[in-house]
Amino acid sequence: MARVRGPFDPEPTPLIETVQPALSVMAGSLVTLLPVIAAFPFLPPFGLLMLVGWRLARVDALPIWAPLLLGLFDDLLSGQPLGSAMLLWTVSFLTIDLLDQRLMTRDFWQDWLLGAGAVGASLIAGRLFATPLGAHVDTLLLLQILVSIMLYPLVAQLVAWLDRERISA
Repeated sequence: MARVRGPFDPEPTPLIETVQPALSVMAGSLVTLLPVIAAFPFLPPFGLLMLVGWRLARVDALPIWAPLLLGLFDDLLSGQPLGSAMLLWTVSFLTIDLLDQRLMTRDFWQDWLLGAGAVGASLIAGRLFATPLGAHVDTLLLLQILVSIMLYPLVAQLVAWLDRERISA
């Protein structure tokens, strides 16, 4: 027998409203599969940027356990050591959550700074997981961090547009 919704029970949310943030993060991780020909790798981690963008734009868009599964999806696609994105994305998500509780108000510049710190720390830690310390990839890593930081406003705009479309659907 189906349970009848009471007059004070919340309306059920449509499926697209709950799944769209995770799908957009997964689509960001899929960007690494595009055949981009470059002399040196500088492609930012779009999946992580989308995750950070959703976390900073809407606290309730993704559950607290979402970075584990989304990081696993990214690990399987990117070729990083299995579990590195799971760990780093979860630590970034929880760190942003902790800092968000400490801040009284936030504006776009603080969001940009939080996003830059999360992405930069994740890329540096990912470098430590994936490559030996003697590898000379630090300048390329710095370039990748700078490109990621500069792309954050576009990702924030995309997340805001997706959120507006998600709510109006």
